[in-house]
Amino acid sequence: MDIIDLSLSSLLMGGLLLLAPILVMSFFKLGLSKSLVISALRMSVQLVLIGVFLKYLFEWNNAWINILWFLLMILVATFTIGGRSKLNMKIFFAPLLVSFVVVNISILLYFNFFIVKIDGSVFDARYVITIGGMVLGNSLQANIIGLGSFYQSAKKEENLYLYKLSLGATKFEALRPFLKNSFISAINPTIASMATMGIVSLPGMMTGQILGGSLPVVAIKYQIVIMIGIIANTVLCLISALLLSYNRAFSHTGKLKNDITTG
Repeated sequence: MDIIDLSLSSLLMGGLLLLAPILVMSFFKLGLSKSLVISALRMSVQLVLIGVFLKYLFEWNNAWINILWFLLMILVATFTIGGRSKLNMKIFFAPLLVSFVVVNISILLYFNFFIVKIDGSVFDARYVITIGGMVLGNSLQANIIGLGSFYQSAKKEENLYLYKLSLGATKFEALRPFLKNSFISAINPTIASMATMGIVSLPGMMTGQILGGSLPVVAIKYQIVIMIGIIANTVLCLISALLLSYNRAFSHTGKLKNDITTG
């Protein structure tokens, strides 16, 4: 069965659904209506433009172009995580970029080599852009929460951290509670999503594949390995970013630098 295309009138009818949250926000004077409309317009314009670009990207299917595009995606994600976590990018840019490039490309190659077992280039545009983008995008929020939570907590509770050091604790021992809480905050939403998937919710990738004509059993297989890839990518990106930024964020005496955050 061919997938049903959406006409312009269908898109406009979908846009009318925005009236519901706008009316609620306006009634309670939340001040978010303008931001919602602007975000919806930006999303629509960006998706249309990227849709046009991806058409040519898939037609060219050049490995080097695909890699460069994926690296650009990682670069944008790096700035997004740093900005949303309120981290000083002069300190954190290099550690974040290196950790995200190494981990995301490793996960992508593992996926294409050992899971999908692509016949031909492992940098096929369909898999690099879609699989890579899905894994990267779904680990974005967790890393924002994890990194922000760790450094904000360490800064806020610096006296407690220094007190533990004065009692003879190592830096790792003194920072372990902050590390534990940051991982719990970052990973819990993904774990909860995995636990209820299929009963409470049908994931976007699985739904998209089924609408595109794939057999449900095929879509389910892909969704399982994608979710495992997302949780692995999230944890590895977070721990590697923390380890690589550790020496930059703390002085040689173990004291947290004052300018690690922007707010």
